[in-house]
Amino acid sequence: MKIIINCDDLGESTFINDRILDLMEAGRVTSATLLMNGPAVDDAVRRIGRYPHMSFGVHLNVTQFRPLCSHPGLAPLLNEEGEFEGREKYGGKLRRMRLTTRIAEGIFAEWSAQIERALALRIPVSHLDSHHFTHKIPSLFRVFKRVQKKYGISKIRITENVFGVHKIVSPMRRAAGLALNFAFRHYVQTKTTDGFCEFSTFHERLLAGLGWHGSIELMCHPGSNREEYSYDAALLYGNWREELAKDAKLISYNEL
Repeated sequence: MKIIINCDDLGESTFINDRILDLMEAGRVTSATLLMNGPAVDDAVRRIGRYPHMSFGVHLNVTQFRPLCSHPGLAPLLNEEGEFEGREKYGGKLRRMRLTTRIAEGIFAEWSAQIERALALRIPVSHLDSHHFTHKIPSLFRVFKRVQKKYGISKIRITENVFGVHKIVSPMRRAAGLALNFAFRHYVQTKTTDGFCEFSTFHERLLAGLGWHGSIELMCHPGSNREEYSYDAALLYGNWREELAKDAKLISYNEL
């Protein structure tokens, strides 16, 4: 069993940066993705060089903070202050709107600008995922794959395919997830983990005696004010690996 523990939202605030980098220092996580338009991304970039054995990807973002580019196609996604509309949970506005060619080109330009900023800052970009899971929106699939192909980034996060012990998942949702993950892996040559879920979900499964064969990415959000994410952070500092997953190997995306 090979486990990547990835922290999302590096660069969102100095508080979140501190929490993520503290976990890296303690060897509790192996990877992080940066919000390249986040208010504290410069602070994060100054500090990540201390962790050469960790992997750092880009957390593509079109749902929060100010965009890096001024493409007119982004206008429907912005509020009166010129920032991505962040008041709706998980980018609900983007999920409901009809994606025109103009908006798609704006998102392509913005995601490209975010990766280019990472490369300009000499971040060794290991993989891609997205803020509020927007790369998993079906209408954005081709936009995401265009970005991936343009920059030759071969590793990405798949959609959730490992579920909690008591979570009821419909056959339709499972089938849709299988189809999306197949497309992620084969539309533009891509390497992914075998599984993906939140860290707390995986911990719950380990407690129930449900192991895992192969590779898996576990997502966490250290420093978040959401209750379920703060629970993740508490678990990460515990002895879960020694007690429940002795044979597991922690790896980064660089080792996938």
